[in-house]
Amino acid sequence: MAKTDKRATIAGSDRGAPLHDAAAIGPVPDDERFEVTIRVRRRAPLRSPATEAAFVDARPAARTYLSREDYAADLGASPEDLAAVEAYARSQGLVVVDASPARRSVFVSGTAAAYGKAFGAQIAQYEHDGGTYRGRTGALTVPAALAPLVEGVFGIDDRPVAMPHFQLRLPPPSFGIAPHAPATASFLPTELAKLYAFPDADGQGQCIGLIELGGGYRKADINAYFAKLGLKSPDVRTVRVDGGRNAPSTAQSADGEVMLDILVAGAIAPKARIAVYFAPNTDKGFLDALTLAIHDTTNKPSAISISWGSAEANWTDQAKTSFDAALQTAAALGVTVCAAAGDNGSGDAVADGKAHVDFPASSPFMLACGGTRLLASATAITAETVWNVSTASATGGGVSDFFALPTYQAKTKVPLSANGDGRKGRGVPDVAADADPNTGYQIRVDGQDLVIGGTSAVAPLWAALVARLNQKLGHPVGFLNPILYGAKVGSSGFNDVTVGSNGAYKAGKGWDACTGWGSPNGTKLLARL
Repeated sequence: MAKTDKRATIAGSDRGAPLHDAAAIGPVPDDERFEVTIRVRRRAPLRSPATEAAFVDARPAARTYLSREDYAADLGASPEDLAAVEAYARSQGLVVVDASPARRSVFVSGTAAAYGKAFGAQIAQYEHDGGTYRGRTGALTVPAALAPLVEGVFGIDDRPVAMPHFQLRLPPPSFGIAPHAPATASFLPTELAKLYAFPDADGQGQCIGLIELGGGYRKADINAYFAKLGLKSPDVRTVRVDGGRNAPSTAQSADGEVMLDILVAGAIAPKARIAVYFAPNTDKGFLDALTLAIHDTTNKPSAISISWGSAEANWTDQAKTSFDAALQTAAALGVTVCAAAGDNGSGDAVADGKAHVDFPASSPFMLACGGTRLLASATAITAETVWNVSTASATGGGVSDFFALPTYQAKTKVPLSANGDGRKGRGVPDVAADADPNTGYQIRVDGQDLVIGGTSAVAPLWAALVARLNQKLGHPVGFLNPILYGAKVGSSGFNDVTVGSNGAYKAGKGWDACTGWGSPNGTKLLARL
């Protein structure tokens, strides 16, 4: 083979077994056409203040951030790298649909046969309980000269990668969703903002981005809900990604997730713009939605909430690496990204008897949001414990199998992995708030008034708190984690949750792998910032 014909593996692209209940049903037709995203390397390493060390214990007002325009010009993909990737794609019969220096992405369209040739992909059709998907096995390859330029290739495999982290509170006997304890109370988001002492602000001048991988909203429900609260409906805007769309159906669908996110964020920060990024539930759709939200020069979200995810074991290494790189970019731009830590306890819905953490919450550049069970009397919290009803209804949390312990957690009592392998990786979550569906959120979905819980309620709650903090400070708080773990904040900005467990990990004084630092005291946190 000639030297020019040598190929190299794209790092982290190996795709293992199909979904646990899936079976191959035949090859994908050669002429099946679909789109793929090729992620390209940065032209230069991220400079201060994007590095984690530069953020440690730095007050937000002391930070400087890159503008989206400066990032694209200085740190996005270089024109030469984009041109090389585009030329290769065309040489393989692929059509270049678009290219973005800021998002470091080349978007191409082509047939299954062309992708198989271009990337050495082994593609087949699979059937599982949730339907069918186009899957691949093994690693992807490109010409050796091109390999250093390519960070990842997404979209050849279109299996669903994430689940929404919300749970409906159901009347006894339970059905369809996890067994649950008797209902005790429920809260409007505005009531939780008071219980958690959020600073007096309304989100004016801020934008909160919501990533949604299914479902939709109805404006009539939003208007009816906010009329009940005595508030003007927020400015909600739909942003379509990769053909995703606002597609409401029933309250039992992902509509519950979408409405939970919008209503929690909107009730707590009613004057913030809410940009809802709808994308397909694939690694390509999810990543494209995240990079678009981060680099959105129209809506310019200062906080992004993600209520979708699944165990780290379900993702390719290239996906985890590329998502983490995008979150590092968000830090450089001063954008805070919050993600639900999962609703299935320390096992995170993986049936192997081991402990797992949820991704993308496990990225060290994500504000991972765990869940509690909250009891209150009037305007005072009377008890707050770890949310744990059963293995299928409990907060996620634990120790990452992929990401190393970040510098900001070096002095934190992150335990060794419960799997007994001696690993001390990134500890999850960072923060928490009410998530038990039995002490859940009063929400309106598809014309019905429901009570919903899950850590997916916590992510928009924290994103809305960030919007309030940004407004009060007059400066984005950005990447919060190093501040929260630093000497200026620590446990002093939180209600410490010390009772309960999520299965393999127990709560305790200070940070723990169930609720992080605990639930917020917004006023104290503002003072520390």
